[in-house]
Parts: sequence; structure tokens; C-alpha cells
Amino acid sequence: MMEDRDTRSRMPEEAWGAGRGYGPISPRHPLGGEMSDVARGLFSRLRLPRLLQRYAQVPVLAAFSFVNGFVSIGLMAALAAVTKEPFVFPSLGPTAFLFFYTPRAASAAPRNTLIGHSIGIAAAYFSLFVTGLTHAGPATAASVTLPRALAAALSLGLTAGLMVLARAPHPPAGATTLIVSLGILDRPPMFLVLLGGVALLTAQAILINRLAGVDYPLWAPRQAPGPDDARAHLSAPPGRGAAAGTGAQP
Repeated sequence: MMEDRDTRSRMPEEAWGAGRGYGPISPRHPLGGEMSDVARGLFSRLRLPRLLQRYAQVPVLAAFSFVNGFVSIGLMAALAAVTKEPFVFPSLGPTAFLFFYTPRAASAAPRNTLIGHSIGIAAAYFSLFVTGLTHAGPATAASVTLPRALAAALSLGLTAGLMVLARAPHPPAGATTLIVSLGILDRPPMFLVLLGGVALLTAQAILINRLAGVDYPLWAPRQAPGPDDARAHLSAPPGRGAAAGTGAQP
């Protein structure tokens, strides 16, 4: 026990969030995440030296978040207004935030985004089918009945389980499945429009992050790092951890 404590005390302290897809909280990342990296890349690309000197300051990041969110969803809203189709729906908001807050996280990858929302829609429509609510209209127009409550619970449970099985976690898909299972959008043609909105927002994320110089994937998440060296070191027999990691003889 004492040896383990001594080993831990000699290990360099890891910054919060390092290796977890959120980035360390530090002067460079004062909010965690990787938003400051995106801001710095865009300010450099657009040749904005004054902003580049302050890219990691919280007020600058707040303004950057405002502009990025406004542009991302504003373009989708404009398209919806022109086409009269529901290209904008609530779960696109958290998806957009993931795209520029933690672009290198697995949950923000295009694969996870598209598969996650697809699972949410399919799980919700299946839940409406088994509860006989495919033509019942939105729950907001009437009281929430027992079948509606069952459909909502079943849709969210299925979405969570299937995303894990598909290894495609995307938290905003939990909102998508409730939008459908609560009947807010319940016609199959609308589901294709929803996925079209997700695809367009994902294309924006690829463009913005790549323009900023962020190593944002075109499809699947980047391969995660290998096993944590510190954890392997702690689990090795006393006196052998360093030798195993360096190739030295015991």
C-alpha cells in the first residue's frame, strides 16, 4: 500500500480532462474543451492579430461562441425558411456546440453524429409503432398519456443502448429521439429532412474545423491513444513497471 502511494506521488499530475476528449483546463483552455484551438486557428487564418493575441480569454471565447452558434444555426434556419422544411430542430443546438467545443472528441465525429441521430429517429418511430401512436399527433397538443410516456421512455432507452452497441455515442441524439417519440415530428418524410439538417451541419463542422487547422476527422473518430502508461505502471509488480516501459532489464 505504501509503495503504491509513493509511486502515485512520483507520477506527474495530469491536467483535468487530458486524454478524455475535453482538453485540460489551463490558460490556453480556460473553459476546458478545445474551443480556444478552433478560435486561434480561425483568427490566424483570417489574419486578425489583435484577436489572435487574446484568443484564450474568456470574453473572446464567449463572443466566438456567439458568432459560431449564430452562423451555424442561422444558415440552417435560412435554408428552412426558403425550403419550408424543418431543417432546424432542437437537438442540432447541442450538436453544433460539440462541433466547436470538443471537435476531437469521439462524440463529435461525423460518424457518431450521423449514426447517433439516425438511431434516435429509428428508435423513436419504432416506439411510436409499438404503442400505436404513429398518427396520434404531438404530445404538446394534448396531455401526456400512458402510451406516450411509454413511447418516450422506450425510445430513449433504445437510443442509448443502440448507440453503445454501434459504438457511436452522440448525446444530442437523445433529444432527437424525444422530438420524434413525443410526436413533435412524426411523419417519415420529415425524418429524411432531419438527417439532411444533421448532414449539412456536419459539413459545416468539417469546413470550420479544417479551416481552423484542427485535426477534425472526415468520418470516424481518431484512434484513441494506447493504454495509459501511468495505469500500466501502477498495475505492474513492484520494481518492474519502469523496466517494462523502457525495455531495461529487471
